[in-house]
Amino acid sequence: MGIYNIGMWLYEQGVALAAHRNTKARQWRDGRRDIFKRMAETIDPSATVVWVHAASLGEFEQGRPMIEKLRADHPEYRVVLTFFSPSGYRPAR
Repeated sequence: MGIYNIGMWLYEQGVALAAHRNTKARQWRDGRRDIFKRMAETIDPSATVVWVHAASLGEFEQGRPMIEKLRADHPEYRVVLTFFSPSGYRPAR
């Protein structure tokens, strides 16, 4: 297990503890719950998918022109957008 994976595991454990009292931590935890299962259930396996992951709302805003250009040039592509921060999800939705 790499250092990154260990760090992420420790982070997730800390968030799980914080989720009992912190709304943002609870949203982060709940948003990640079964994420790959939910994606598998909603994304057509035969579709051409471009997965864009943004750490924050600011990072999404920087990438928005690229996403819009991609969608304009390739309307047949399915763009899947994920966030590390729950505060970025709602405004971008």
